[in-house]
Amino acid sequence: MEFTQAIEQRRSIRKFKGDPITDAMIEQLLEAARLAPSGSNIQPARFVVVKTPAMREKLGTCTPYKFITRAPVIFVCCADRASLSTRDRRVGELLETGVFTDVEMDPTDSKAYSAAQMDDFASRLYLSMNAAIAIEHMVLRAVDLGLGSCWIGRFDKEKAHRILELDEDTHIVVLLPVGYPAQSPPQRPRLSLDHLVLKTV
Repeated sequence: MEFTQAIEQRRSIRKFKGDPITDAMIEQLLEAARLAPSGSNIQPARFVVVKTPAMREKLGTCTPYKFITRAPVIFVCCADRASLSTRDRRVGELLETGVFTDVEMDPTDSKAYSAAQMDDFASRLYLSMNAAIAIEHMVLRAVDLGLGSCWIGRFDKEKAHRILELDEDTHIVVLLPVGYPAQSPPQRPRLSLDHLVLKTV
């Protein structure tokens, strides 16, 4: 499938067929997430792959969107707060691979930025943004594989956290049910580019 086709054909799918998806497909979706870019290359995205009917039903108690239990797989998409502590090492890896060679930068500003500390809200936002990039890579790869998915942001994060027995550094960002679509929704209304582009200066 052409990349533009994947973008155009992506829909939020809320009805899934009962057909299972293969472990090979699951690995391809996770690989798409692994290859996604992230700020300072900290790569904070983490995933719990939920396949068993019993665990899918338990996650279904965390959200009003019960259709997630009908998907053969639910990816619990998370961000690892501890990844922030690896920033210096990750930037060092970028330097070793020559990412910044011949790149115009102000080293003074870079050092000041590096020294800046984010509060808890800012760090959660930063980590969630980075995880979201990885998640959307998965979403588009799913379309390419003939699968459908739906971002679920309305759920009880504390309850899901307890059910999955995650550690305190793991912050759940979204639930992503994935499976073969049992519906073919029309394209949703979208604003025109005139509404998106504030100005060209």
